[in-house]
Amino acid sequence: MKILYATSEAAPYWRTGGLADVSRALPDALVSRGLDVHIVHPWYPAVATQSLELESMGDIAVPWPGAAIQARLLLHRAAGRAPAIFVDHPYFFDTDRPYDPRGADKYAHVRRFAFFSRAVLEVARKLGVDAIHLNDWPTGLVAAYALGDDGAPATVFAIHNLAHQGNFPPSLLPEIGVPTALYRIENGVEFHGQASCMKAGLALADRLVTVSPTYAKEIQTLEYGAGFDGLLRFRRRQLHGILNGIDTHTWTPSADPHIPAPFSADDLSGKAENRKRLLRDLKLDGKGPLVAMVGRLAHQKGVDLVIDALPRLLRRKARLVVLGDGDPDYQDTLALAAAAHPRRVATILGFDDPMAHRLFAAADFFLMPSRFEPCGLGQMIAQRYGTIPIVRSTGGLVDTVEDGVTGYTFAKPDAGALVAAAYRAFAAWRTETDVEMRIRCMRLDRSWDASAALYERVYSMALGRLDYPSKDAAAEPGAP
Repeated sequence: MKILYATSEAAPYWRTGGLADVSRALPDALVSRGLDVHIVHPWYPAVATQSLELESMGDIAVPWPGAAIQARLLLHRAAGRAPAIFVDHPYFFDTDRPYDPRGADKYAHVRRFAFFSRAVLEVARKLGVDAIHLNDWPTGLVAAYALGDDGAPATVFAIHNLAHQGNFPPSLLPEIGVPTALYRIENGVEFHGQASCMKAGLALADRLVTVSPTYAKEIQTLEYGAGFDGLLRFRRRQLHGILNGIDTHTWTPSADPHIPAPFSADDLSGKAENRKRLLRDLKLDGKGPLVAMVGRLAHQKGVDLVIDALPRLLRRKARLVVLGDGDPDYQDTLALAAAAHPRRVATILGFDDPMAHRLFAAADFFLMPSRFEPCGLGQMIAQRYGTIPIVRSTGGLVDTVEDGVTGYTFAKPDAGALVAAAYRAFAAWRTETDVEMRIRCMRLDRSWDASAALYERVYSMALGRLDYPSKDAAAEPGAP
């Protein structure tokens, strides 16, 4: 099969979060399975700074109201990996904040990704692909444009986070070339009086997939469906939950160039050395369990629960290191905590990739108290580094962390429940049970191999080459 993987971000080109990691690792895993896969990605200024070796693929004429718009295509090849095609147009993509409005234009981001979505179909036509893999709202309109495009490839729409929807006034539809006839509730883009890029993907793609089996079930409920739960229940026969993997080449403690001391499940001595050096560099003492938190400082991630729980964690001699950025109030509160407890709390604002590697390698425990978590990569990376996760039981965290076996879980989204789970973890710290859990975590298979095989099946279903449910559908994550 020939697959075009359309994404608004992919490592190492540009990233804001886990989508970029998935958009690199999954296409590479599909290539390893023998599929012909190309990534298609906007040409942002941040990409241009990377000194990539590029080949010109010429121009494409992107259909647009009034007249077609020319866009340049650039190709980046990487040995053994999925090549990337960049769509370059200076007006639409010349921004450092692709997901945000621009100046007085409140919907510049919608216009930007509408143009990208229309360009994706032209790239698909140029390559002659069988199916297009879409990712979240920035590519949702591909499914709408494909309806009016004779011979368009099949579409598979991946849901990474329903909270970001790309909603806009329906008056904008003619300007971006989406037929106003699609402004309808059923099989259309209407969403509570607005038009929605996310709704286009959910309603019009041939198949839907999301990033964990539990999240596939959760989004069919009022609590987690972000207003789309009814549509997702209606399309449940086309919805698949496939657990993300992690890039096991990038994240491997036995050969990680970012950590001072390599280690493995057979020899954990290097982990102790990493801990010692990190504590020294951050000027923390090591008198208690070292807890790390890496990621966005956002309400979704339960940062407020950590702040509320911090006094009780410190009373049990925990040492906390937080790496990330986000809500200014959370940043300020954590910075104040670090100033008040300089030997026990460290806050590193921003994202520092080498430091993230060091934290995963050095910490005793990894904290991920998300209110909702479609999949989550941090807990799986932590497990690979023998750092025991403490997580809330939601989404992909349910599918990857077994309480008391491969980590510690809590159900209620409050500080008390978080503290109770952390105290259980601390009680086992440095015991034989603790060491056995670390080794068990490190031996889990978190690669993309099995998940890539399931994605290949979904593409076949979208193309009508495989019936659903198949005779072994019960073995497929997320099968209704």
